[in-house]
Amino acid sequence: MARRSRAGLCVVVRNKIGYILLPFRTTMRILSALLVASLSMQGCVQTIAIRTVGGIMEYGFEAFNEESDLDLAREGLSGNLKLLEALIKGDPDNEQILLFAAQGYSAYALAFAEDDSVERARPIYLRARDYAFRILDQRSGFKNARKGSLEELRTAVSALSKDDVPAVFWAAFSWGSYINITREDAIVMADLSKVDALMEFVLVNDPSYYYGGADLYFGSIQGTIPAVLGGRPERSKEHFEKSLSFSGRKFLMAQVMYAKTYCVQVQDRDLYKKLLDEVGDASIDILPEVRLPNAVAKHKARRLLSQIDELF
Repeated sequence: MARRSRAGLCVVVRNKIGYILLPFRTTMRILSALLVASLSMQGCVQTIAIRTVGGIMEYGFEAFNEESDLDLAREGLSGNLKLLEALIKGDPDNEQILLFAAQGYSAYALAFAEDDSVERARPIYLRARDYAFRILDQRSGFKNARKGSLEELRTAVSALSKDDVPAVFWAAFSWGSYINITREDAIVMADLSKVDALMEFVLVNDPSYYYGGADLYFGSIQGTIPAVLGGRPERSKEHFEKSLSFSGRKFLMAQVMYAKTYCVQVQDRDLYKKLLDEVGDASIDILPEVRLPNAVAKHKARRLLSQIDELF
């Protein structure tokens, strides 16, 4: 688990006699050394070593999510995503490491790439999606189904279990995010119904996952599409309110997306400002385990508030 000390962000690691507190960067150096050593090993010994490093990485991701300094998080995340890729090369079917990669690349694209360059964010979102797909492709029939028709995908998804919710969510989140920033491409947009099918699975099997992430997705999609093209603003509002209820309004990205999509679509300036002011006024420690996503939300809220006169 991650903790803060006078030395900065640290990771709590258990040893034979108890717990020790290591600076986060020291922990990452140790992991890198362990990885280099593991890649020189053979067969089962190599796999065991890589899985041990992968298990420790869980603490690293907790530390990232609890970091509120965006520059520090950006510096650390980019390097450690490459560490994850090296782990995957040594153990290509490791679902835990593949899920970390899907989450990590999704987070990097949303937090750091998308605002700077949509062109750069697109392949990063697709990389995240493909790592999540590598988990689901281990389920019978899924790989062929996702490349086939919508009905084939729905059939394959219906055979998944609740344990598959995380992989399904991050596949859908990253794919949907890619589509959202590539809306001008009709061929890309045609896949939106497949993303919906994946998120519907999450909505049915674990609607609370990632602070109501499925409702946040559907709220954003319905709030982005104009009513004349089939969008349903009233459903968008319902989904956003459900998403907010799962976190007690503490997962601030929900308010940001609510304002950015629904409020702009229906031209509700007052609600737009109210939601973004709520994000700005919230303590960064309102939900400590997601300081980083909330710091990103605060950054995006400031930018959106500066655009209010252009949008309304």
